[in-house]
Amino acid sequence: MRGPVLGIDEAGRGCVLGALFVGAFVVDEEDDLALRAAGAADSKVLTPLRRSAARARLAALGRADVRQVQARDIDNASLNALEEAVVASIVTAHRPRLVRMDALGPPSGIPRMIARLEAMLPADLRPDWVVEPKADATYAVVGAASIFAKTERDAALEALASRHGALGSGYPHDPVTRSWLTTYAGTGQPWPPFVRTKWETIRVLAQPSLL
Repeated sequence: MRGPVLGIDEAGRGCVLGALFVGAFVVDEEDDLALRAAGAADSKVLTPLRRSAARARLAALGRADVRQVQARDIDNASLNALEEAVVASIVTAHRPRLVRMDALGPPSGIPRMIARLEAMLPADLRPDWVVEPKADATYAVVGAASIFAKTERDAALEALASRHGALGSGYPHDPVTRSWLTTYAGTGQPWPPFVRTKWETIRVLAQPSLL
């Protein structure tokens, strides 16, 4: 069967700093060999230089679409619901025949997640779904999506760091990130809008007795 194939993955889901980036990559015909040759892979196993090179080569093989969910929105709503709404919007925009997607949660919840996504799509749009854990490593089109999501997130975090100082990776376990958070918490100022204040890491910093 012919028709567009859409890969979807995200970057920054577990971060305490910055937006969540949902990346999509659309190909008119799925060609794993060509995508792999261009560098499509799980972005987490690639160096920044290899991700950048792969992004440039992949741009000639398909269409990328990267959407952001801002930290303040994540503070005020369910992250899963926000991400599902973005995924539904991407699928509606590109109208693929097949969606390959990295699972947002445990495998047991995948059928219910697909049902929620389909409820948000136009009535005449019913793609096939392949939703699996680690799909970015299994399917080249999802790996491509992960590269675009990751490179966009890295660029955004670098832009924030240029204004606010060294932020590290933005993940709670990163010593550089934790150092920045601890220093900022000591100022007593309100958290800037790129900090996800609902995260446990921030709650603990706001209550020194819990440290």
